[in-house]
Amino acid sequence: MQRRELIKLLGLGTIAAGIGNKAFSATNKKVKGPLVLSTWYNQSVTANLAAWKILEAKGTALDAVEAGVQVSENDWGNCCVGLGANPDREGHVTLDASIMNHRYEIGAVAALERIKSPIHTARLVMEKTPHVMLVGLGAQEFAVSQGAALEKEVLSDHAQKSYDEWLKKSEYQPIMNIEKQGGPHMPDPMESGEFNHDTIGMIAMDAEGNLSGACTTSGMGFKMRGRLGDSPIIGAGLYVDNEVGAATATGHGEEVIRICGSFLVVELMRQGHSPEQACKKAVERSKAKTPRDR
Repeated sequence: MQRRELIKLLGLGTIAAGIGNKAFSATNKKVKGPLVLSTWYNQSVTANLAAWKILEAKGTALDAVEAGVQVSENDWGNCCVGLGANPDREGHVTLDASIMNHRYEIGAVAALERIKSPIHTARLVMEKTPHVMLVGLGAQEFAVSQGAALEKEVLSDHAQKSYDEWLKKSEYQPIMNIEKQGGPHMPDPMESGEFNHDTIGMIAMDAEGNLSGACTTSGMGFKMRGRLGDSPIIGAGLYVDNEVGAATATGHGEEVIRICGSFLVVELMRQGHSPEQACKKAVERSKAKTPRDR
């Protein structure tokens, strides 16, 4: 599907991207790596190229997805990923990330502040601790203990401008009201000028046929302080099952969490659905289960 057609179809803005391993298509043909796929956003091609450089050199899918999403984290002009992104309603930029490999090893961080690469911190949680998620000050202290620099708390020029504009009314309307707008439609943020949109999630298969995934975000712009979306939650924003496939999600995190979106996509592929079919069914489930007033 073309991106614009997909957005109109989804309405809620919940998009799942799936790579199938065991049941990639209706014919159940085994997929051969390497492959890389990421959720759409205006610089995802650059992120994919960074991941592909590792995959092409016979590197692991885990290294590839980490390097790929770091391109977005390092982009000071990004509205929705990394320290240059839009802040919460109190003016603080808080970051969430998760990572998962083909051995069911997982790591995540949430509400992380002043650390440049939350995805790298999430990987360190996976590899260096007995836990799967660290949050807030504890996550920050852990990152620093592992050599991360504590960055200055300063908004990027574009984030400051957006925040100042938001403060004029202090309204929080992350999605359009479908009833009032006369039907399901999600505006294209690149056309409307509204850049409060999108997470980068990336999934990859390496030359060995192993899968990994990574998801990183600053969350919904101007969110309530402490709000957590789907991105750092394994099974919601990201899920990997090396026997079946992998999925990652972007959109309104509350609705992805409501249906355990990425896990659902993978389980549907386990039942024999192609990635396209599984993603469509997950979106239909989200639409059916989302309260009408949302």
